[in-house]
Amino acid sequence: MVVEQQKALKSLVTKTDGLAKQIEQNSDDDGALVDIRLQLEDLARQALNTATVFRPRLTEIGSKLDQLGPPPAQGQPAEPEIVANERKALNNEKAEINAVIAGAQTLSLRITTMVDNISTLRSKLFRNLLTKRYALDKVVSSELVSDANSEFTNLYAAVSSWFGFVLKFKYQAALVATIMALVAAAVLLIGGRRLYGRVFEFNSNIEEPSYLSRLSLAFWSTLLPTLALGVFFFSTYFFFDYYGVLRGDIGVFLRALMSAIGVAFCVNRLTNAALSPRMPKWRLIPVESGPARWLVRLSTAMAVVLGINSFLSVVNEQMGSPLSLTVGRSFIATIIIGLILILMGLVRPFRTHTGEWRPWPVWLRYLAYALGLFTIIAALLGFIGLAIFLSIQIVVTGTILITAYIGFLSARAIGAEGGFAESSVGRWFAAQTNLEDGTLDQFGLATSIAINLLIVLVFLPLILLLWGFQPGDIQAWAYRLATGVKIGSVTISFTGILTGIVVFVVGYFVTRWFQAWLDDSVMARGRVDTGVRNSIRLIVGYAGMALAALIGVSAAGIDLSNLALIAGGLSLGLGFGLQNVVSNFVSGLILLAERPFKVGDWIVAGDVSGTVKKISVRATEIETFQRQSVILPNSNLINSAVGNWTHRNKLGRVEIKVGVAYGSDVRRVHEILLEIARGHPLVLKNPEPFVQFVNFGPNALDFEIRIFLADIMNGGSAQNDIRFAVIEAFTREGIEIPSAPRQAQPHIHHEPWPVDDDKTEALHAEKEAVKAEAERNRTKGRRKPRRPDPN
Repeated sequence: MVVEQQKALKSLVTKTDGLAKQIEQNSDDDGALVDIRLQLEDLARQALNTATVFRPRLTEIGSKLDQLGPPPAQGQPAEPEIVANERKALNNEKAEINAVIAGAQTLSLRITTMVDNISTLRSKLFRNLLTKRYALDKVVSSELVSDANSEFTNLYAAVSSWFGFVLKFKYQAALVATIMALVAAAVLLIGGRRLYGRVFEFNSNIEEPSYLSRLSLAFWSTLLPTLALGVFFFSTYFFFDYYGVLRGDIGVFLRALMSAIGVAFCVNRLTNAALSPRMPKWRLIPVESGPARWLVRLSTAMAVVLGINSFLSVVNEQMGSPLSLTVGRSFIATIIIGLILILMGLVRPFRTHTGEWRPWPVWLRYLAYALGLFTIIAALLGFIGLAIFLSIQIVVTGTILITAYIGFLSARAIGAEGGFAESSVGRWFAAQTNLEDGTLDQFGLATSIAINLLIVLVFLPLILLLWGFQPGDIQAWAYRLATGVKIGSVTISFTGILTGIVVFVVGYFVTRWFQAWLDDSVMARGRVDTGVRNSIRLIVGYAGMALAALIGVSAAGIDLSNLALIAGGLSLGLGFGLQNVVSNFVSGLILLAERPFKVGDWIVAGDVSGTVKKISVRATEIETFQRQSVILPNSNLINSAVGNWTHRNKLGRVEIKVGVAYGSDVRRVHEILLEIARGHPLVLKNPEPFVQFVNFGPNALDFEIRIFLADIMNGGSAQNDIRFAVIEAFTREGIEIPSAPRQAQPHIHHEPWPVDDDKTEALHAEKEAVKAEAERNRTKGRRKPRRPDPN
């Protein structure tokens, strides 16, 4: 293995030497420097792998040397030859491995130095691009016109020769490629219109569109058609290149032309969506229709000028145009863009109630003036690179940022409470699924997060590319984020974190599926008790969740041994602040294991009596007979007495107390009560019911009916039926059930007023006459009315 790694390390050194020469040869090419840096970083990773592959072997050698022990000192007996030879071989192998590791570390340091050198060269190139000054004396000379004429003639000749080549040799291939590109475009455009037409087209039937609708329309009407156009251009170029229709220079020209058209199209779509000259009610910015049309025209013109300049720069580079033509083209483009910016600042887009036109806010107006003047002044001073760079950022970066900002606003509006339900998609989703508002809000929040991620993934790389970064830079950053970002001694790997989350989610759903399968297919068929099934299901669920969490943490790249220190630090808090939580948790495990009661049992715990509905590791849910849910901590159920009416079975005894008046025939009372108890269908024959003469009460003779029921939960209905039967039987037999004597009302003594005795007797006689008349009326009311005499 050592020999193989030595050869691999030598090959890496050779490749590194070759890349060092390439850096010197391409010191003025930013794209080539980025590619070299990516290759160097790959070589550095291979060198580190070469060093780390020996770790297990070094550990093994160290353990063997420890077993052999140190060599004997002078004056001590010599060790066996076989032991000495083995120690020597191990030390030689260890030295060779250390030499390879040292070489790999040296190569890694060299590569790091070369990568830093590349970063320095690229920074220097970027500074030179912005600070380089060109002489403008040739811009206004006659040489510019002649150079432009010559350049146009050469471009026309190149395109004409390509057309001739295609018509003569590649006619069928070009025809097939064109048809396939047109079919792809037709499918995309027609299908997109039918599927997403409501998303990015104005609806004139809506009188008062919401802010969310306007935001969504502005965002998607910019993004979706631009992506559609990009897919069309990509398919066209792909099919032309696949069938060999393109030539080297024509392919470069076609890519540049497609990019220019794409930028102009995107800017036009964005300004039309935001300003909406023809549909004022869909307008995001409250400007008047006339200024809105001018702003759309000026923005599109600026994008067209920039696109033409970009296309001509590719033509100049490909055809080796003179410097005067390059400088002149860039000078004219920057001057035009600066003037357009100043014109946009001069526009008065607002109108007061009195009809007076108002300009932009002061900060926005002066920002447009400053950018326009700075671009023009930079071009006039000869800093063409700076001027054209600023023009590109104003047009393209501004368009991307505005589109992204509208997307963020749309995502925030969708994620707001009730925002998704108010959108057209949310209303359609609610009509199809009949979901509640809370569920729709959760869908809206998920949609908001997805839109934000989409915006970041799409627009951030575009902005980085526009600001001078190369695709290789983005690729390197993405690789670092995926493999791990080191912060101090901690390495954070986004790929690992995502993998851990995915593993945990998969483990969660597998656990739920296994719980359902175990409950429905195994325990249900085995006629396992409901309480046992619930306990097993809960234990399997908690065990599966814990296992999924451990596997997810390990998949995320988190060393579980590092959590030991955290667990030790939390132990003190668990002992004091969380002792109740831990007590309830342990109590819950004891309840699930011992099962003193199960789901469906009728228990009595202190003042709470009801049916057990759910047993978790922290608390137990009990539903009282008033349908009230009581959540009892598990520690209360473990540390206190709990009565279980249905512990082993549902057999139970019910007592019904009955009192009869003194003087009643107690033997007959006993017979009647026993007959009623035996005749009830729910009362068991064995054990048979029993009637006990309990006591001589202060107001009644007390009896007690004791019956046994197969299901104690039916005790209420059985008691009710027996009490009705007792009342009916006692009424037939004339047996009286005495009631407790009512407590006499306290007599309140008032001092009498002095009255006349004659008047008092008269009032008393009058009251007696009124009572007699009322009694006669009641007697009359009970009599049946006589039939009227027909005669």
